[in-house]
Amino acid sequence: MMEVTRVDAPYSPRGRLAAIVSCCAAVLLVTAGCSSKPAIVPTATTAATKAPGSLPSTLVAAMPGTLAWDFENELRQSLNGKVALAILPVNSDRAMTLGDWTVGPAWSSIKVPLTLAALRANPGYTGAASNAITNSDNAAADMLWQSLGTPEVAAQAVQDVLREGGDNTTKVPANRSRSDYSAFGQAEWAIADQLTFAAHLPCLPQSDSVTSLMGKISSGQRWGLGTLSGAQFKGGWGPDTSGDYLVRQFGLIPVTGGQVAIAIAAQPASGSFDDGTAMLTKIAGLIDSHLNELRGGKC
Repeated sequence: MMEVTRVDAPYSPRGRLAAIVSCCAAVLLVTAGCSSKPAIVPTATTAATKAPGSLPSTLVAAMPGTLAWDFENELRQSLNGKVALAILPVNSDRAMTLGDWTVGPAWSSIKVPLTLAALRANPGYTGAASNAITNSDNAAADMLWQSLGTPEVAAQAVQDVLREGGDNTTKVPANRSRSDYSAFGQAEWAIADQLTFAAHLPCLPQSDSVTSLMGKISSGQRWGLGTLSGAQFKGGWGPDTSGDYLVRQFGLIPVTGGQVAIAIAAQPASGSFDDGTAMLTKIAGLIDSHLNELRGGKC
C-alpha cells in the first residue's frame, strides 16, 4: 500500500526534516518549544469522504518556505477554481498530495498507456505513436486504439498497462459515453492513480518508446509542466457536459537522485481552457522554484 505524507516525503533535509521532524519532531502536534510554529496543512479529503482512487489523507505540519506551505498558503489562494498537485519519486511508494481536485476524465493523458500498449503489440506504428503523444493527435490515437483489436480488447490492453504501472483502480471503457469523444479519453482517472502510474512508468518494459516522445511535446502544448526543463509529460483537457474545462498533466521531472513523477490538474471556476492552462503554469512555476527540495528515484 502506498504510504502518503501530505507535505514533504520527496524532500531533502530542508523539506523533510524541517517539515516532518522540525525542531520538536512535530508532525500532528506542535509543541511549545519551537521557535517557529508550523502550520497544519489542510487535506483535500478525509478518510470518511475521500473519493475513489484518492490517496489516504493525513494532517502534517508544513514549515514556511516549503513547497507545501507556499502551495497551500499562497498560490492556492490566488487560483480561482479547484486544483491538485501530487508528487512521488520514481519507483517509490511515498507521495505528497495537495489541493481539492481528485478525479475526472483522463482526456488525452490516457494516450500514454494507450501508446505503450499499441507499440508493444504493433512496433511499426511509430508514426501514429509520435503524433498521438507529441501533438496529441486524436486521429493517430484512434489508429493506435483500433490496432489493438475490438473495443473490448483494446480497452483491456490499455487497462493492463495501467495495472502493470501500479494503478489497480482505473477502468478503461470500451464504448463511447459521449459521442463526440473517444471511449478511452473518458476513463475516470484519479490523480492518485495517475501519479502511481507515472512513478512506475519508467520501469515498465519498452516504456522509453513513449517517455522519449513525452520529452518532445509540441510548442503549443508546453504550458504547465512543459515549462520545466527536461520534463517528459503529457496533458489532457476537455469540457464537461456543461462546457466547463478540466485541464490536467502528468509527467517526469529530472531532479537530484533521479526523477520525480508529478501530476497536476485544474478545473477553473470560469470553465475556460485558457484559465486552466494558466493555473497549471502557475503551479509549475511554484514547483520550479522548489526543485532544490525534491529528491528523485530510479528504477
